Amino acid sequence: MKLKIHEIFYSIQGESSRIGLPTVFIRLTGCPMRCVYCDTAYAFSGGSNMEITDILAKVVTYGTKYVTVTGGEPLAQKDCHILLKELCDTGYSVSLETGGAIDISLVDKRVSVILDVKTPGSGEVKNNLWGNLAHLKKSDEVKFVLCSRADYDWAKEILVSHQITDKCPVLFSPVYSQVSPTELAEWVLADKLPVRMQVQLHKILWGEKPGV
Repeated sequence: MKLKIHEIFYSIQGESSRIGLPTVFIRLTGCPMRCVYCDTAYAFSGGSNMEITDILAKVVTYGTKYVTVTGGEPLAQKDCHILLKELCDTGYSVSLETGGAIDISLVDKRVSVILDVKTPGSGEVKNNLWGNLAHLKKSDEVKFVLCSRADYDWAKEILVSHQITDKCPVLFSPVYSQVSPTELAEWVLADKLPVRMQVQLHKILWGEKPGV
């Protein structure tokens, strides 16, 4: 079984409730969406085909239990499901970062899915697969990447209409260098939202570049 892998690297997890944990990242090549704020466009193409056994052998060299499978859009490669299962079978604590346009119902239930709900400002709101919300587990998380106050207000409405906070934790994240983190924090506090406001720790530490 082979997957097209753009990079495998070891870094500090910069997002989700796992923020700060030393983590191995497996970045798959390719994505069907083109969000206006995308910070991994370099992974739309390129990379190399790797056997799943070789991927696992690479991961073990880093000596950590935390693994994040990301992209691009990892679920755009159907054999990603096999990789996720193999990682879980090996004993890793696995999270999956997905853009929300592809069905998550077949993802191994041991995986923590980080589901990105695309806002109007992303340019990809039309591709949200709303049926994914029915497959969320308590160990999953829903992320809203916010481009503006209008995105924030839209996300608030989605929280209520789909009762997302009853399903799993919710993350509100400002677009890097576009929405002030302080401003977003003040919005969340003013509205008393039951969400986790996050910034991208890896970018604070190392800036916006591949491999971090």
